[in-house]
Amino acid sequence: MKTNRKWLSIALAAAMGTSLLAGCSSNEEEPSSKPATTSTAGADADAAAKALVEKGKYDTPVTVTRVVNNTQEKFINGEDWDNNVFTKWAKEKLGIELKTLWVVDNVNNAYTNKLNLSLSSGEDLPDLVPIRDNPNYLNTLLDSDQFMAVDELFEKYASPKWKELAKKYPEMWYGVTREDGKAYGVPVFDYTLNVEPVLWIRQDWLDKLNLKAPTTMDELDKVMDAFVNQDPDGDGKKDTYGLAATLRDNLNTWMSDLSWVFGAYGTAPRQWNKSADGNSLEWGSTQDGTKQALTKLNEWMSKGYISKEAGTWDESKASEAFTKGEAGIIAGAHWMPDWPLPDLAKNVKGATYKAYSVPAGPDGKKGVRGGPINSMVNGYILINKKSEHPEAYFLMYNYLLEHFANPEAGGEFENGFAEGYDYRMVDGKPSKDNSDDKLVKPERYGVNWEGARQPDLMIDTLAKLASGQEPTTPFEKQTKEYRKQAEIDAAAIVLDYQKNNQRFPDYFASAYTDAMNQKMELLRQLEVEAFTKIIYGNASIDSYEDFVKEWKSAGGDEVTADVNKWFATIKK
Repeated sequence: MKTNRKWLSIALAAAMGTSLLAGCSSNEEEPSSKPATTSTAGADADAAAKALVEKGKYDTPVTVTRVVNNTQEKFINGEDWDNNVFTKWAKEKLGIELKTLWVVDNVNNAYTNKLNLSLSSGEDLPDLVPIRDNPNYLNTLLDSDQFMAVDELFEKYASPKWKELAKKYPEMWYGVTREDGKAYGVPVFDYTLNVEPVLWIRQDWLDKLNLKAPTTMDELDKVMDAFVNQDPDGDGKKDTYGLAATLRDNLNTWMSDLSWVFGAYGTAPRQWNKSADGNSLEWGSTQDGTKQALTKLNEWMSKGYISKEAGTWDESKASEAFTKGEAGIIAGAHWMPDWPLPDLAKNVKGATYKAYSVPAGPDGKKGVRGGPINSMVNGYILINKKSEHPEAYFLMYNYLLEHFANPEAGGEFENGFAEGYDYRMVDGKPSKDNSDDKLVKPERYGVNWEGARQPDLMIDTLAKLASGQEPTTPFEKQTKEYRKQAEIDAAAIVLDYQKNNQRFPDYFASAYTDAMNQKMELLRQLEVEAFTKIIYGNASIDSYEDFVKEWKSAGGDEVTADVNKWFATIKK
């Protein structure tokens, strides 16, 4: 096994989806010079595993315990976490009975604190522990030695579709792979290209002022100047802004994002980007192009294109500047027509908006944040070492990935999970209209928060619909029904970013190292303070070089070394 582990550490990125999963034994710890042999018992166990996967169901139902990080989910028909349409389906279809030990949200770290209490008190953990949005706490859980390696389980029990996707996305394993080369958590797939910003611009303002949508930063300057100085809302007051933005914590964020300003000069802030030669990682906020982007933001602030209050606004507050009709532009993901952009029509009669690509910089560069390199993952399921049926989760996810994620015509999920829950029949046709707020999403009652997703399916479907093609599959038909046309059009822009190599993914996709835990908060504070002063004009643009020097000496160089040590293990 020593040879296999060394190979795994070197070739993780290329082989995690296939060879890694077949090459490690969670029970064998000592190296052996003897040829591997297959015992009769081993052959029988493999045959039994294969038969179980093919059948997809336990003959005698098994109980699987879990905990839930969600107190906000809505139930109907008197149901709860243990007794609902999903748990009944799981027992009838798969022979798996889900038992919930406790339900806690993570406000004020309540969920992680509850898990910490379980670990410290020695109380029994559930069979399955879901963890998302907290990669550093994930490391704490893995360090507890309470959870099993999943490599052999994956090889034995994952469906062909799941293995195909794992081979396509070897990055999915990065966050749960330890120094021994084994993976200690099962990734949960999410949709790709889900965070890249487009510019949402008030189309009625453009039309009123006889302006064209900007394609360059210079053209954008002219549009924002008009939005500020030519009274686009017609109230006779100078009370509008060009751009809704947050400057409080992060310029690279999920809504009211400013990464595209930096992208116009060849970088993305507050994340780990590849160096010019591609052989190492660098902190984007210290790369060439950052100074020019800060200069541009300072110019916009001085001209009133950005609100002076932006330094106190979070993302949601910044979005309100757009939805209340105060700002003419906001940058955000293609799904914003679902939320919060509909509030604009409620607040401003006759207001319209449209998605446009971010503008190019003076050298023709254009770029946006791309999320983490393993953005096809939205969390992990950890499996207790003491679980009697660790394979049960694989059977459940197999079925959902094969049948629910992209349902077949005539199949059980053709119209949704269950009639009367996430869809209803109206005039003989299925409808997901939830204007009366009486529908729910049963897949969220399962172990995963979204049932199962095939990573590229949504963006490919939206792009197909944007091109004018008619939907043909159940997934495409469902998507066209509940996705707004503005969102469909925006998704096509995002796909163009991908095709034209205009995305900046964050290439660090692991838990924090010791140095990062000790240094990153200080480094973050240094950056926020330095950048805010420059943007507001309280420090000269030349002070940027002083920030870079201080960032490196305050721990940035040490953290960068750790990041590149990790990067070397996954670099192809």
